Amino acid sequence: MATINLAIVGVGKIVRDQHLPAVAGNPDFRLVAAASRNGRVEGIDNFGSIEEMLSAVPSVQAVSLCMPPQYRYAAAVKALEAGKHVFLEKPPGATLSEVEDLASRAAANGVSLFASWHSRYAPAVEAARDFLTGTRIDSMRVAWKEDVRQWHPGQDWIWQPGGLGVFDPGINALSIVSRILPRPVFATSATLEFPENREAPIAATISFTDAAGLDLLAEFDWRQTGPQSWDIAAGTAAGEMLLSQGGAKLSVDGRLLHAGPEQEYPMLYRRFAELIRAGRSDVDLAPLRHVADAFMLGRRKVVEAFHD
Repeated sequence: MATINLAIVGVGKIVRDQHLPAVAGNPDFRLVAAASRNGRVEGIDNFGSIEEMLSAVPSVQAVSLCMPPQYRYAAAVKALEAGKHVFLEKPPGATLSEVEDLASRAAANGVSLFASWHSRYAPAVEAARDFLTGTRIDSMRVAWKEDVRQWHPGQDWIWQPGGLGVFDPGINALSIVSRILPRPVFATSATLEFPENREAPIAATISFTDAAGLDLLAEFDWRQTGPQSWDIAAGTAAGEMLLSQGGAKLSVDGRLLHAGPEQEYPMLYRRFAELIRAGRSDVDLAPLRHVADAFMLGRRKVVEAFHD
């Protein structure tokens, strides 16, 4: 089938590290334009805004939106109303309501909308899902702890309302949890730690359960130094499961069962192409809903100021 003309909006670190290599390696897409206030992509047409880009390059068929979530809705509306398929970086938006509205607009305009959750495509996630489907799960512990200075240096937007703070990485864990568990879970309590000089949390602890009484505790922290922690452990009737390194490795009772090379963004773009070809959308809001619930239930705790 014909190659899909793609444009990228918001040229920052994640685009250079992940999107550009993934698109370059995918024959389903041809990158034809980019729009960004500050960044540029060499070898294609670049614009200062999505409006300029859509007007100047009508051949664009699909758009990847990679700007901060607080600004994604307005850009997505412009793309959808122009009849373009839309890929939303995670989190898909600043609120649940705006993403639900985008899904309705995509359907009305006959185009595809993809709320991407890259961590679900980590090598061992599906193997963990298969393992948990076949056993009784007694407990689960999530430890997602990293150094914000390393991963988001100088990014003020992430500390502003809608930027999610520590839930920017934490939502990756929640996207995996909501994929691998056989039943939906819901938050029962939460504590959110806000630095006294910031508007978003730097750490969070959330308790979850499900209809069968699962004991699930998730701990997110952006103050980790040394080795970074991206682990999901589960006590089950079939042994102690550990999904480690952000979903890259699956072990049971210390025995490695599954591991593989990282292919998250190439797989996202393969999925996006599939959706476009099939005329469908994929907008799972479960991870963002868990974050919203944590803010609704969360006890706010003020901690010492944070400085980059």
